[in-house]
Amino acid sequence: MAADGATIAWLLCATALVMLMTPGVGFFYGGLVRKKNFISMVALSFITFALVTIQWVVIGYSIAFGGDVHGLVGNLEFFGLNNVPFESDAAYPPLLFMIFQLTFAAVTMAIVTSGMAERVKLSAFLLFALVWVTIVYSPVAHWVWGGGFAASLGFLDFAGGAVVHITAGFAALALALVIGKRAGFGEYSMDPHNIPMTLLGAALLWFGWFGFNGGSALAANGLAVHAIVVTNISAASGALAWLFISWMRGMPSSIGMVSGAVAGLGAITPAAGYVTPMTGIIIGSVASVLCYYAMLWRIRKKMDESLDAWAVHGVGGLWGTISVGIFAVASVNGASGLIEGNTDLFITQVFGAFAVMVFVFTITYLLAWLVNRTIGLRVSETEEYVGLDLSQHGERAY
Repeated sequence: MAADGATIAWLLCATALVMLMTPGVGFFYGGLVRKKNFISMVALSFITFALVTIQWVVIGYSIAFGGDVHGLVGNLEFFGLNNVPFESDAAYPPLLFMIFQLTFAAVTMAIVTSGMAERVKLSAFLLFALVWVTIVYSPVAHWVWGGGFAASLGFLDFAGGAVVHITAGFAALALALVIGKRAGFGEYSMDPHNIPMTLLGAALLWFGWFGFNGGSALAANGLAVHAIVVTNISAASGALAWLFISWMRGMPSSIGMVSGAVAGLGAITPAAGYVTPMTGIIIGSVASVLCYYAMLWRIRKKMDESLDAWAVHGVGGLWGTISVGIFAVASVNGASGLIEGNTDLFITQVFGAFAVMVFVFTITYLLAWLVNRTIGLRVSETEEYVGLDLSQHGERAY
């Protein structure tokens, strides 16, 4: 197969779109925290992109996409980008695929910062993030996309419902349980300080998601178009569903609306290349309802997973991954789910989703516990009171 200029151009654009999602997460989260921690939240996303870039080119890409070792990890054939050329006879060069996947790893880690918002030491974050992407994200990517055991079972994840969203959401939950609640959580208001900033972050995420899901077709073709259309439909459905639910309980919250959009986006991510456009309405709407009630459950249990990555990304990704086994139709991309009488795919999707969930939660909890027991995850009480902008960066946002 000769190099395809259109595919190369599209994947370059998709890479840039997904890269924009990482600061988008920063702005989304930054608006939700108190003003004394705004710089910290945005900076964590930028730092994440820089840190993951180095990790990915040195070892992460090889663990994820190197030659299979017992279905669990890749070997080190691509260590330091060895054997990853920038030219190829294939439709696109391996180096382009590498950087496209790098942006997925970065945005996943950025989402995880929800579980440590407003109380993490920068030094501890750097250590945790570096190890987490190496021993949690990279192996899961190999299981699903790199020829690991999940792929061999026929598990489907078009653009990262399990690899990105289940992984990020349940990692954030585990991390939050280890690091503990913010000082004063449940005792006084911790309202978002800049809702327009959160809305801007959501807009960047929605925009970037077209590259996230459309780029995962790995070609400039009809499947990429299909994935983008279904993605947009699911996001819109999720936004409206959450808006109406919050309206029924009081006021139509703008934060709720964009949270619903993100829930719809996360849920359609694994399914965008396998389901019909109208199914996108079902997946997005159901995701929004499930995520909304997951958030209420988290609040009732007084769990300080600060910015609801678990409720929105974790639960949404779990539903979306399972929904592939229900709604996939052969006419889109060759896979059939329950509605076409195929129970095998449904069982595989449920097994794969829960395998990722259990692995990620367990290893993240142990890693966070170890970091906390050694160098400590959170800042001192005084530093937390002053705010991380000053105590960690020596800067003020306002």
